[in-house]
Amino acid sequence: MMRLKNISLLPERVTNRHAYPFNIPAIVSLNVLEITSRLCFFVGENGTGKSTLLEAIALHYGFGAEGGTRNFSSRTTDSVDAIKPLADALRLSFTKRTGAGFYLRAESFFNIASKIDHLGVAQSYGGKSLHEQSHGESFLALLQNRFGRNGFYLLDEPEAALSPQRQLAFLVILHDLLDNNENVQLIFATHSPILLAYPDAQIFSFDSGQIRQISYRETQPYQLSSRFLANPDRYLAALFSELPLNEG
Repeated sequence: MMRLKNISLLPERVTNRHAYPFNIPAIVSLNVLEITSRLCFFVGENGTGKSTLLEAIALHYGFGAEGGTRNFSSRTTDSVDAIKPLADALRLSFTKRTGAGFYLRAESFFNIASKIDHLGVAQSYGGKSLHEQSHGESFLALLQNRFGRNGFYLLDEPEAALSPQRQLAFLVILHDLLDNNENVQLIFATHSPILLAYPDAQIFSFDSGQIRQISYRETQPYQLSSRFLANPDRYLAALFSELPLNEG
């Protein structure tokens, strides 16, 4: 059975603790993350390092810098150069490492869709060019057709392309995938309170300057959404008048 057991940062390979990405508190404080679930979430405010660590894991595993499989090498920016020192300083401990899987980055999905067309492999992604579908439809087509195999899957903010209803559809796809295949494991970086609700998922927060495991109801997306939806008029009035949002 393929399973990532833990993620470690090797101190002797940290090149410069004062330079990016090691100057991110949650990153430099990383010791060992014990992975006990086949579905893990990284959560945290922008800039806390969740997507940075996910990208470094992807590079370490051999995925393309902008996403895709290990056979993709699309690269339109130099951001990978900044992340590579972190990727080189990681240790990923697997029970079995097959190399199969996919890295999904919302921000560079257009480039990956173009690469799929260029390679002429659209049949493996539903038989229709991802560019000929809406953003949300193309995401779901990818998930339904490409995530049905054994492998290690990394997703960076997939909710960016999905409406709330499509996020619920995505949860059904995830359930079917995990329920029918023991050799699938996924890690998400997300802000979505809908996706985070998946039962028995492991959630790691980057918000406190160190990476720690928390429960669903401790996540900021859940707490913020709950407070807002409980009384949006009051919340907005407080927000616009700069009153404390946590009173009452």
